[in-house]
Parts: sequence; structure tokens; C-alpha cells
Amino acid sequence: MTPKHFLSFHVEEHFHAAAFDSPMRRRHWNRFESRVENNTAKILDLLAERGRATFFVLGWVAERHGGLVRRIAREGHEVASHGYAHELVTAQTTQQFRDDIRKTKRILEDLTGESVLGYRAPGSSLTEETNWALPILVEEGYRYDSSLCSMPNQSAPDSVCTRLDSTSGPLWEIPLHGLKMAGLALSLNGFTMRLFSYRLLRHALKLAETYQKSILMHLRAWEIDPGQPHMKGRGLVLFRQYYNLTKLENRLRLLLRDFQFGPLREALPGPELSHATIGATVEAGQKWN
Repeated sequence: MTPKHFLSFHVEEHFHAAAFDSPMRRRHWNRFESRVENNTAKILDLLAERGRATFFVLGWVAERHGGLVRRIAREGHEVASHGYAHELVTAQTTQQFRDDIRKTKRILEDLTGESVLGYRAPGSSLTEETNWALPILVEEGYRYDSSLCSMPNQSAPDSVCTRLDSTSGPLWEIPLHGLKMAGLALSLNGFTMRLFSYRLLRHALKLAETYQKSILMHLRAWEIDPGQPHMKGRGLVLFRQYYNLTKLENRLRLLLRDFQFGPLREALPGPELSHATIGATVEAGQKWN
């Protein structure tokens, strides 16, 4: 049986990118042109009749575009939390983090009438130094996290979902791994989709299926928007933000044609109908490699 792959999107504005963040910019967020509703609607149109995905929504966006969040849920996709205002976990105290994820969960659940099971930290900021966040996620009612780039001692884990035992109970981790190729763990995200040819991307997923592995792909809503206003920054930052934006929409369309995708909640054990092998238990206090 061909494994199902998993697809997720960050529902955030183009000006929310962590690489461009500053206190001054945050004070002017409401003055910038909002493009997230059109971008996400375009993604939803592409997904229609072709698959389901998880949308990690910022609470800040949800407060301003409640109709969009309700549409995501109404069309059968999973709504999960991306925090409230794209604050890095590393920049928050434990109480600030708790308030952040509690507020966002409440906003999303009030809009959709559905339980929010998942969380993804902005800017890959859930690390060894911030693993204190794991028990807080459990205490606030989250069932899984999908923030880590790899699991302890695993550069490209065989399973999609791995159990973490925190001091407050178990939390499932769905790491942002992709496929191991030429000795490297290739993360299949929006940037790699823009960087590599579709032929190589298709080969990577076909290779994964040969070994009965599921791949998690993650993109940001603004990556489907080549007409977005360009911000100022350093060369490498600008390259990652804007390179090949014109090609992402068609590559996503081809991937949806050629492969089967589902939301991350389908990787969980239990009543969510697991589609993935569950890995071994690891301690939350172990180091991330």
C-alpha cells in the first residue's frame, strides 16, 4: 500500500517572516498590506478535491480573518496553532509562552468549534534550550507538536510520529524531517520546493514510497505569492524569501496531482486514525541532534 504523505501550511503574512522581525516592524504590522487571505484561498482552491492538509494559523491572523479560518475547517482541513504573533519560543518566558498558546488555541477553537490538537513554533524555535515548552503544551491541551527538525539521534527518522514523555505527560512529535539523500536529510519545505526542480522533488517522494516512508511537507502561505511587496535585508535572507516564488504554485499543483496528502492529525495514534508507524519513546530532556 502506497503511504500517504503529509502536508502543512503556515497561515501568516509575508511581513511575519522571522528573518525580517524587529520591534519597529511589529509596531507597524497593521499598516502593511494584508495578503494572507488571498494567498490561503489560492491554496485552498488548489487542494479542493485533491487532498487535505494542516494549516498552522497565527492567532493574530485568525482575529482579523475569522472567515478564512472557518473556511479552512469547513473544507475538511485541520486547523492548528502557530502561536499568536509569531513570537519565537526563545524570546518568551514560560508564562508568556503559556499565555500565547492558550490564547491562540481559544481563538481558533471559538472560530471553528473544533479542538486544536497541534502546535508548531515560529522560526524553528523549539530547541534543546526551550524544551521546557513541551510540558506546557501538554498542560494546555495540545496533543502533538510539529516544530523539531529532527529527533534525538535520528537525522531522518523512519516513523512520522514519535512519543515524547514530558514531566506533565506524553506529547506526540511530528518532526519536520524529509528524506535522507546522498547522506543528507532533505527537508521538503517551501524553500526546497522553490530551489530544486519538480523532477527532483517527485523523485524524492517516489523514493520515499519505495521504502514505505511518509514525507512531511511544509510551506508558508506567502510563498505562493510572487507579487508580494519586497522587504529590505541581507543577501541570503532575501534569496531564501524571494527565490523562485513564481514557480511554487505550479509545483504544488503537480505534487497534488501526483501524490496523496493528508493532515498531520492523521499521523497520530488513537481515534485520529493513524496512517504512520509510531516510533520509540524518547525522553523530552534528551538533546536534539
